[in-house]
Amino acid sequence: MKDNSSILSLGNANITKLLIKYSLPAITAMTAMSLYNITDSIFIGRGVGAMALSGLSISFPLINLQTALGTLIGVGASAISSIRLGQKDYTAANHILCNVVIINILISIFVTVGLMFFLKPIIIFFGASSQSLPYAYEFIRVILIGTIVTNTYMGLNGLLRTIGHPRKVMYSTIATIFINLVLNYVFIFQFKWGIQGSAWATVIAQLIVLIWQILFFSTKTTFIHFQKQFFVLKKEIVKDIFSIGLSPFSLHCSTCLIVIIINKSLSFYGGDLEVGAYGIVTRIVVLFMMIIFGINQGMQPIAGYNYGAGLYSRVNEVFEKASIFAVLVMLFGAVIMELFPHFVSSFFSDEINLVNTAARGLRYVFICAPLAGFQVVAISFFQSIGKAYRAIILSVLRQVIILIPLLIILPKFMGPTGIWVSYPIGDLISSVLAIYMILAQYKQFKESV
Repeated sequence: MKDNSSILSLGNANITKLLIKYSLPAITAMTAMSLYNITDSIFIGRGVGAMALSGLSISFPLINLQTALGTLIGVGASAISSIRLGQKDYTAANHILCNVVIINILISIFVTVGLMFFLKPIIIFFGASSQSLPYAYEFIRVILIGTIVTNTYMGLNGLLRTIGHPRKVMYSTIATIFINLVLNYVFIFQFKWGIQGSAWATVIAQLIVLIWQILFFSTKTTFIHFQKQFFVLKKEIVKDIFSIGLSPFSLHCSTCLIVIIINKSLSFYGGDLEVGAYGIVTRIVVLFMMIIFGINQGMQPIAGYNYGAGLYSRVNEVFEKASIFAVLVMLFGAVIMELFPHFVSSFFSDEINLVNTAARGLRYVFICAPLAGFQVVAISFFQSIGKAYRAIILSVLRQVIILIPLLIILPKFMGPTGIWVSYPIGDLISSVLAIYMILAQYKQFKESV
């Protein structure tokens, strides 16, 4: 079968060709998604107003929480599915697919209902002012309603890539973005729905593509597909999914905490203008990080399959090549942001003070961006081979142990600049440990041969 041969090629085809085959569609899709996020911000900034951008920035922690839940299940399921496929355990792979749907539905309902009761107090705690609160509330309320759609969509996309359909993932993601953009224009500029129009556009676009995913996995000719007997939660599978998915989950949760700290600090030391600038900087950073995530998504099934098959030299090779690509991407980003930060920032707003503030932030944040690219690949590498605890250590080290204290201490002496400076310092320190842990893993592989 075509699907089966595509899976088996992960263990014998040229690593560079495989990485390109799996990464390029993912990079295309992730870059398109990031460009959408940027366009979305431009729609909101120009169609609703500068204060709406501040409200959008305030919403980031809850959006990160939603993403954390999606990656908790999606990344964990994709990783263990790749390993099981490498072990030729196809029954387990089918069981994982069905468990992903059940888990996402249960968690999404619980989180959505729980957060809705306390949404306004949570947004105020995140640092919303009286001006930005209405925008943040309108946006995140709709996004929460769509949590079950978003998380299931993310989980099935990951499994599509795992079973050898990176192009289908790319097409589904681009379709989501295209529908989203069209609906954004209609809802904001034609229907005058304001910032909630952007949120509804996101949810509806994902719902349309989710329906296609469900139909695809319902086809019996598909290598892995929905089967009635597998729609039962299996303790071992749930445990493995949560164990591996805990690393990206902790990363997104710590990012959520960091965004709260940053928004509150920027609001205190600089006001809503600084918060809006942070929203612009975040969108640009995400654009480049999405490319890295695309590389990671291409690496994950290759590393996981070969690890499951005991082909450690191929596991090392795919990590090294993914790391080189990631460093080069972030180096390119660093050069652009150091040379043309005002030009980049001006796409989001005509307000000169906002543009200048965002440009200053871009220059600081991108100083050590190549190191950040390497570290993100290292975290994904450990997730791919089932070494969850090492991925968690790297995630928590940078986001919690290093970055949070810097974000609390430096602004007391440097004002808003201290927040921007914290990023390159955190990247520099945490990359040292990432290199050490990678070398230790290489040694383990060598001893296992």
